[in-house]
Amino acid sequence: MSAVETAGITKVNWLNKEGRPVMIAGPCSVETEEQMIQTAVRLKATGKVDILRGGIWKPRTRPGMFEGIGAKGLPWMQKAKELTGLPITVEVAKASHVELALEFGVDVLWVGARTTVNPFSVQEVADALRGVDIPVLVKNPINPDLALWLGGIERLQKVGIDKIGGIHRGFSNASEKVFRNRPQWQLAIDFKTAMPELPLINDPSHICGRRDLLSSVAQKAMDLDFDGLMIESHITPDEAWSDAKQQITPEVYGELISRLNIRKHGLAAEEKTKLDQLRKDIDLIDEELIHVLSSRMKVAREIGQYKKDHNLTILQSDRWMEVLAKFVEKANNNHLSEEFITKVIKAIHDESISQQEDIING
Repeated sequence: MSAVETAGITKVNWLNKEGRPVMIAGPCSVETEEQMIQTAVRLKATGKVDILRGGIWKPRTRPGMFEGIGAKGLPWMQKAKELTGLPITVEVAKASHVELALEFGVDVLWVGARTTVNPFSVQEVADALRGVDIPVLVKNPINPDLALWLGGIERLQKVGIDKIGGIHRGFSNASEKVFRNRPQWQLAIDFKTAMPELPLINDPSHICGRRDLLSSVAQKAMDLDFDGLMIESHITPDEAWSDAKQQITPEVYGELISRLNIRKHGLAAEEKTKLDQLRKDIDLIDEELIHVLSSRMKVAREIGQYKKDHNLTILQSDRWMEVLAKFVEKANNNHLSEEFITKVIKAIHDESISQQEDIING
């Protein structure tokens, strides 16, 4: 049995869906032999790590920033693997990276967000892996483009990589004020829907960009049935050569993982019966929602006809503000968040405007 198989990786859906989630941890960047070895040994001591990660090559936004220690760090990772018995994983962005990683016994490869965004780069990595039997994880592209993410997976599948999965690391958004990269959980769910047979790992470190948010994001990923986590850990995080604010010590990492509530994937027969009934209730409510929305749009079209007949503007700002305020008030009285109800009523209003435009311009 290989080192990777001992981490819970199987031939079918190579992360063991029936067991606990797979945990990947290690420094953002491999800096020195001592730093890598100490981090690995201390992570191993937590008993909460399945695969050691380490950044060897670091694609940076601007020249002059630390771009990774390079190939000389691979023997240090190899030594960490030998000392801990844990498999190792590194990011690869081009064919030469793949060749060196394979030469030094790297067990799992991952394709980074900056590479996923470029189909030419992904294809170069894929071509270098043709005929190679090794697991590969693909991070989502920097921007929220599901097709680009799925395309990266498909390019690797076409060269014969069958142990493959995704990493959700969030998406760049200029207006984001809390996270380094906005999670956009729905897009990760869309990935799972499009490729349900593939495992999906969450990367709280790159989503958060800061330590204090890691725990809540990791728990959210577990609640959404992700297959594992990738978290950055460093023996002296504040002195890290890259991404210092999002890294945590091995001991803090161990505590974080210990506090997670890992929920069950399956249910006993009697529990499933209750869940099935609740889901039927949801289905009935959803069906009613569709009927109600359909009825509302019918009235909106009648309003559109009235506006057309009387040469009125489609948007009546005072009326819209009145409707929005009414819904916010009702939401507060019914245990619904203002943010949620605002999104819902805005979407309904946008569709109403569209329906009225069809009538007036038709």
